[in-house]
Formats: sequence, structure tokens, C-alpha cells
Amino acid sequence: MLRKSVHTKDQKQLQALLRQVRNEAGLTQRQLADLLAVPQSRVSDYERGESLPDILVLRQYLLVMGVSLEDFVRRLEEAIHNIPASR
Repeated sequence: MLRKSVHTKDQKQLQALLRQVRNEAGLTQRQLADLLAVPQSRVSDYERGESLPDILVLRQYLLVMGVSLEDFVRRLEEAIHNIPASR
């Protein structure tokens, strides 16, 4: 059964990966928010798990940082299943 809480183990992996990708891009939350034309609190909410981006928002979030959705999903699956990174 799928849990609805945004505070699951998988969600924590998503939050950590969102933060990691932003840091790898060398951006602060404020800089990313400015590029996305959203409030900084929105980026913070995603990274803290207070809200979940839908797939189209996630795609835009990643494109701004030069990461493909496919690469992000692969990295997320590796993190969730504790698979050594293949990057």
C-alpha cells in the first residue's frame, strides 16, 4: 500500500537528492528560486519535504540545473535501493 505521508524514507532520499543536485550546480536556494521565478520558500519546501513538486515542476527544476529527468530518476533509484552510484 502506498503511504501518503511526505515523510517516508523514499521522500527523504528525494529531498536529499534535490539539495545535492542544487549544490552540485553551485546554486543557493535563492538563486535557484530566481531562475525558476518562484519564491525561495518553494525551493526550501521541496528540500524539507513540506511539499512535493509535480513531474512538470520537477522537470523544470532539473533543467535549470542542467540535469535530465532520466538521470535524476536513476540517481534517486540508486539512493533508494542503496545501489552504488554509476556516474
